[in-house]
Amino acid sequence: MVSVVQNLAIDCSDAYGLARFWSEVTGCPLDPEAKPGSHETQVMLPEGAVLYFNQVPEPKTVKNRIHLCLRPTTSREEEVERLLALGAGLVADRREPDGAGWAVLADPEGNEFCVLRSDSDRAAMSSPGPEA
Repeated sequence: MVSVVQNLAIDCSDAYGLARFWSEVTGCPLDPEAKPGSHETQVMLPEGAVLYFNQVPEPKTVKNRIHLCLRPTTSREEEVERLLALGAGLVADRREPDGAGWAVLADPEGNEFCVLRSDSDRAAMSSPGPEA
């Protein structure tokens, strides 16, 4: 017997609003039943688990223990700029002058996530490195 991951649960103060942000980030649709004011909703990823947003009364107070790492289909730099324009914030810049590394961003409710190098970014480097 094994367990299958059903969803990645994200506590938040505005389930619908945060799900809309992540729908834009991933290009994946919201649950068709989602509407403003919903206390829970999800973003329907194309395969595997869904992103599940659950409204809770308490605010986020510390660093995430689990976070999402995104690999863009465009360059990492273009994706960081796009996500900042959507409302993300830059938390830490771990990008290296040689093109390695990643950027740590936060969604509108402060949940951290990473933007890794794209496949084309990695191919442009002589050595892809261990992370991304």
